[in-house]
Amino acid sequence: MKAVTINSYGETPKLTDVPEPKVGPDSVLVRVKAAGVNPVDWKITAGYLDPVLQTNFPLIPGWDVAGVVEAVGPAITEFAAGDEVIGYNRQDVAQFGTYAELVAAPVRVLARKPASLSWQQAAGVPLAGLTAYQALRAAGAAEGDTVLVHAAAGGVGSFAVQIAAARGARVIGTASERNHDYLRSLGAAEPVTYGDGLADRVRELAPEGVDVALDFVGGDAIPASLDLAKSAARVVSVVDPGIAGSGGRYVFVRPDAADLTALGELADAGKLTVNVDQELPLEQVGEAFRLSQEGRTRGKIVLTV
Repeated sequence: MKAVTINSYGETPKLTDVPEPKVGPDSVLVRVKAAGVNPVDWKITAGYLDPVLQTNFPLIPGWDVAGVVEAVGPAITEFAAGDEVIGYNRQDVAQFGTYAELVAAPVRVLARKPASLSWQQAAGVPLAGLTAYQALRAAGAAEGDTVLVHAAAGGVGSFAVQIAAARGARVIGTASERNHDYLRSLGAAEPVTYGDGLADRVRELAPEGVDVALDFVGGDAIPASLDLAKSAARVVSVVDPGIAGSGGRYVFVRPDAADLTALGELADAGKLTVNVDQELPLEQVGEAFRLSQEGRTRGKIVLTV
């Protein structure tokens, strides 16, 4: 099969021929239609996660997948050949990722594809959607809360805005001026420009502070969040584990089939959509990484297979 591979950290990813994956007892073989691109993908290929993640070469990057079940392992009863699925295929060892024609994924990482989303949109859901969903849960975001979302126009932030709005929360989202109308279209009726004076601009909208603050960017967003939040315990960062030292919560996203199913249900109920900012063929993975590294994406970058 064709797959994107590297043979060492820092190598330019390229499309190569590799053996088709074996399907273990608890795994599902998926023919990939599209694979979402996330910053962690190029960080792994650069070696940034080597201290915490075992990586074997040749490495096929990619954790997000949308595709059709080709075959199932002997222990699998949840899916059958022909089923359409999505998954956050993060495993304990990085080697057999989703930038490929076929991927063998553990059943625990898969859910059924939302019928309302295209293959490209569906491939953008897993990692970013789960990150937003689990961050909101950690913060206890609920109806009537005022939720501040940092980097609200990005991959994770776009999901957080929509999920919070679906829960009946009032959403304030930080973004550049050019993305304000985009945020309004997602349900953040009150976008604010990030940068110097952010806390003051948010207080103009929420004089008593915010109930929940979600940090998806790091840096100055954390002290601003702690200043604005009524309780530090409801400040959540997915960027800086040090937030715990200030009384906040750190969330590192986990594969979770039930959470992924819940995201799919929101999509099919018309409460969640995915903006695919860039759609590229698999062989243009280098360009996809470059765009991701620029950090100016509105929504998701997706590779089609």
